[in-house]
Amino acid sequence: MPERLTEMLLDTWTPLIILWITVLPSIYMAPMNQSQVLPSGSSTGLKRLNEEQRVLNRSKRGWVWNQMFVLEEFSGPEPILVGRLHTDLDPGSSKIKYILSGDGAGTIFVINDKTGDIHAMKRLDREEKAEYTLTAQAVDRDTNQPLEPPSEFIIKVQDINDNAPEFVDGPYHATVPEMSVVGTFVTKVTATDADDPVYGNSAKLVYSILEGQPYFSIEPHTAIIKTALPNMDREAKEEYFVVIQAKDMGGHMGGLSGTTTVTITLTDVNDNPPKFAQSLYHFSVMEDVALGEPIGRVKANDLDIGENAKSSYDIIEGDGMDIFEITTDAQTQDGIIRVRKPLDFETKKSYTLKVEAANIHIDPRFISGGPFKDTATVKIVVEDADEPPVFSSPTYLLEVHENAALNSVLGQVTAHDPDVSSSPIRFSIDRHTDLERQFNINAEDGKITLATPLDRETSMWHNITIVATETRNHSQVSRVPVAIKVLDVNDNAPEFASEHEAFLCENGKPGQVIQVVSAVDKDDPKNGHYFLYSLLPEMVNNPNFTIKKNEDNTLSILAKHSGFSRQKQEVYLLPIIISDSGNPPMSSTSTLTIRVCGCSSDGIVQSCNVEAYVLPIGLSMGALIAILACIILLLVIVVLFVTLRRHKNEPLIIKDDEDVRENIIRYDDEGGGEEDTEAFDIATLQNPDGINGFLPRKDIKPDLQFMPRQGLAPVPNGVDVDEFINVRLHEADNDPTAPPYDSIQIYGYEGKGSAAGSLSSLESSTSDSDQNFDYLSEWGPRFKRLGELYSVGESDKET
Repeated sequence: MPERLTEMLLDTWTPLIILWITVLPSIYMAPMNQSQVLPSGSSTGLKRLNEEQRVLNRSKRGWVWNQMFVLEEFSGPEPILVGRLHTDLDPGSSKIKYILSGDGAGTIFVINDKTGDIHAMKRLDREEKAEYTLTAQAVDRDTNQPLEPPSEFIIKVQDINDNAPEFVDGPYHATVPEMSVVGTFVTKVTATDADDPVYGNSAKLVYSILEGQPYFSIEPHTAIIKTALPNMDREAKEEYFVVIQAKDMGGHMGGLSGTTTVTITLTDVNDNPPKFAQSLYHFSVMEDVALGEPIGRVKANDLDIGENAKSSYDIIEGDGMDIFEITTDAQTQDGIIRVRKPLDFETKKSYTLKVEAANIHIDPRFISGGPFKDTATVKIVVEDADEPPVFSSPTYLLEVHENAALNSVLGQVTAHDPDVSSSPIRFSIDRHTDLERQFNINAEDGKITLATPLDRETSMWHNITIVATETRNHSQVSRVPVAIKVLDVNDNAPEFASEHEAFLCENGKPGQVIQVVSAVDKDDPKNGHYFLYSLLPEMVNNPNFTIKKNEDNTLSILAKHSGFSRQKQEVYLLPIIISDSGNPPMSSTSTLTIRVCGCSSDGIVQSCNVEAYVLPIGLSMGALIAILACIILLLVIVVLFVTLRRHKNEPLIIKDDEDVRENIIRYDDEGGGEEDTEAFDIATLQNPDGINGFLPRKDIKPDLQFMPRQGLAPVPNGVDVDEFINVRLHEADNDPTAPPYDSIQIYGYEGKGSAAGSLSSLESSTSDSDQNFDYLSEWGPRFKRLGELYSVGESDKET
């Protein structure tokens, strides 16, 4: 079936292809000297032609021209003839005019309107424009009427080999693995030629190598570069410089050529094993080196690079495989030897190791070339160092009874100097861990003794640190923790767990459990606590209460009878003896308070006080206290109200038997007058010069005690204030028991340095008679009375 289908397709397409090949050249191209002539005739023939054109809807050309080709880059002395237009309607009478329009008409191409010859006026370049489309038409020279429809034609520029090949993407860079086989693909280059690839061989390129042989080769037509030598080694030469030539005209003589460069780099493959720079390494290390500390480095060199040069190091043999380890430095690819376990010069002074370096990434293609690893020997010498003392144990645990005697030995610590010199050791206790100094240690033999009494109930564990120091080198110090456990002895008597107070209902029944109590013991016996309870011997036959021990080590208090009454006895005290099971046994007596209370029928306690009988029914103690508080608060309010009323109604009239000075102070307080000295510094007012730091006078109370001054007799209402002040001033100046200043001295300096002057009237130049005090009446009742006092004083003085 497929063969039949193939035959049918061949039968169908073969005639079509033959027809296309035959007809196509006749459409686009005419023979050089062949012309197509329209028969001459009258206008009837032209009319018939026009009708035929309308019927067939196509233009029948009545004139022909030569094949239009022009050679590029032609530069002769005269314009080059491209072709000639001619119509059979032209009888040779020069009545026909040829017109040319389209690409380059009039500039590049010019037509002779009489003969129809077309000339190229300029030098043409096919690479700029390969063809020109023009339109020709024949018109009547006199009327410019078209004699026939216009016809379009193409002028093609014929190519010449005027462009050399070019490598647009050059120069090139390529890589190829080293040790590749012959014929391994490297890269492909491409050159372009601007000439016509269809016409002739101007654009037919052939490639060749000018430089780079015998290492590489190139395919002449495909321009594929391949390796030409096997096993090229990157370590010998890494980069190659290759020159490629592309030549047109199929590579024949006379063709143009272009070149480019290709830089080819050999990439690395793992074809080289690591190699130690030396077969034997020597290192020395102090015995006190810290664990994990590097002591030396070894290096295995690899000619490869990158991942192919990475190696891992291992210790494969030696007497220190468990003492040392080796790791790889990721940056330098060195092998770092470190200490895994402590070194001891006195035990072993040297070690020998065998170290191996092996590639991590191995190429299977080259594995047959040998093992990709190498070995080296490392000798490590341990040097002696002054080491601190070493205790016989990393920790110590001691046990001691809490009643141990002072200075008794609790235990012993031992230490020795591991060095060959073996320095003596001295022991001490780090007092930061034994702030109470409860323990001592013998500096020579390390025996720990008890310095102060122990109490397990206070502190069960003591953790101290023992310090061992070399006597020859005090900088060599070691420490060890010592835990001391204090063992228990029976030195505490049991007692009630809490202060119990039992409540007994008046309507209780005989045998009723009043209270269940428990005991505690600060001691800690191995088998646990077991308590014994009993009453005092003189109270064994207690008529009211009895006790009963429970299985859970508690005690129940029971009533022997009923009918208890608060009025008869409110509180009962029941002493109970509590004993433990220690050796020797310890005991204590605890007293249980039993209070008789009034209870409900359900046995719920309601009241335990005798005063509850006198309270009204339904009135509790809390309500009574609230009522009493309200009464007290009410009384306080009444007292305050009466006191305020009394002060408010007190008259301001000065009685004859009162001191005038007291009255002055009273009204000065009302307005904050001259006696108001609490709002300022009185020391500054007494002597303004004291501001500058000069205090010529000291207020010292004399040691002599004088009898108090006799008060003056009361003065009448019409007293002379000025005289009164002068008398009192004289007394104050002559009294050694009084301070050396008073209000008069203070206001003597008032207003100094002020533009307003003094506010005091004591030294005013005006007399009291010049003043009118009537305005005080407008200030209120108190100031009105003050004005009357001053007015009365003036009138008395005048009389």
